[in-house]
Amino acid sequence: MKHFSRICVLFALTGLLQQCSYSQNNNSATKTAKMDTTKKNNPVYSTTDTSKVNMSEEEWKKVLPAEVFYIARQKGTERPWTSKFENFKEVGTYYCAACGNALFKSDTKFESGCGWPSFYEPISKGSIIYTPDHTHGMERTEVQCGRCKAHLGHVFDDGPPPTGLRYCINGVILDFAKAKDAEKNYKEKPQQ
Repeated sequence: MKHFSRICVLFALTGLLQQCSYSQNNNSATKTAKMDTTKKNNPVYSTTDTSKVNMSEEEWKKVLPAEVFYIARQKGTERPWTSKFENFKEVGTYYCAACGNALFKSDTKFESGCGWPSFYEPISKGSIIYTPDHTHGMERTEVQCGRCKAHLGHVFDDGPPPTGLRYCINGVILDFAKAKDAEKNYKEKPQQ
């Protein structure tokens, strides 16, 4: 009986230690599918428009690739260490793959060892929405896109200075523009 109790405790601790829990999408095409970088089918995608997006789930399903829809709208999670952005070192800006909202600058990205791209600070206060998440028997804080409310991942308080935060983000929901492209978009954006 003592051995059984130890095994139960071990399983419970293992589940709790994996803060960035994941559920697997059984779509084997997810790993190799290429994202539509032109976003021709997505009328709300813009890296310059900051107005809020309000679309039905049916509309989202029509304009988003399946793997992006799964993460963004169904609050899915990609498998750890499968993101093309996990060890990505380019300089630029990360955007929401659902709507184009600017989320993180590359200089806030760090190696956390959790298996997902991690950042210590969003690009602005309004770029992220924080929502309590009580799923999987854990108390976490979900982070969503501030423009379209797409599920991005979770934020934890075990990150590096200066914020001490770790934004653990699904790479599938991220688009990236190199610094020169981002600077061009910024200069073209009407200043408020």
